Amino acid sequence: MTLTTDNPASKPVETRTPVLQARRLVKTFGQVVGLDGVSLELYPGEVLAIIGDNGAGKSTLIKCLTGAEIPDEGEIFLDGQPVHFKRPQDARSAGIETVYQNLAVSPALDVASNLFLGREERRKGILGSVFRMMDTKGMRKKAKAELAALGITTLQDVTVPVENLSGGQRQAVAVARAAAFGSKVVVLDEPTAALGVRESNQVLELIKNLRDRGIPVILISHNMPHVFEVADRIHIQRLGKRAATITPASHSMTEAVAIMTGAKRIGNSDE
Repeated sequence: MTLTTDNPASKPVETRTPVLQARRLVKTFGQVVGLDGVSLELYPGEVLAIIGDNGAGKSTLIKCLTGAEIPDEGEIFLDGQPVHFKRPQDARSAGIETVYQNLAVSPALDVASNLFLGREERRKGILGSVFRMMDTKGMRKKAKAELAALGITTLQDVTVPVENLSGGQRQAVAVARAAAFGSKVVVLDEPTAALGVRESNQVLELIKNLRDRGIPVILISHNMPHVFEVADRIHIQRLGKRAATITPASHSMTEAVAIMTGAKRIGNSDE
């Protein structure tokens, strides 16, 4: 990674093309300003954490990047090309998969069925084309391979209903589904919320595995130790703006919180 600066106090300039980029996004809800000219860059093979207090604009930013909301102003680029997502399916079709905090898994279905939910594969030949029979065996085989590729060892049986799994295992299913189909970007919204220490560590390992596979990850989290453990860069939101973009190497957790609360300002914000 090459960084250049005009002076030591200026914002570093990344010379690579971002996989996903937002420029000066604005989103209002009546008199409420959700985003006030926010920019963001996600580069290949990195974990970008987004942190900020409640109401800072984190969720609105993610929704704009993933098609759940349409920004009033600004531009979004994917691999350097402008994109205009009008619904979440548009972002998914472009290779951006999002795992929301509520997971959106189907408890009654098994692990394999959840991985292929909405993307079910039919059997080959007349059984699939005419009789529309699902390729259950093939999907289970692919599900096992995807879980193995991510290093998920706690889910040996893909025929188990998701309702029988622990919170961490359900999160693993949701992340595996995103990894299986998120060819460009995976967005994780509070993936360790309400999980115990052991299960949280398993999810953090999943995030590292995604990065090792070359899939860039956007991580939204309130858990600062988790952020500093896995993030390559940290985007800090404050009052609808980007307050700063820092790294775990350049700033401490205490400094990150100070920027997030407004107690400290640095010169690489969007203001």
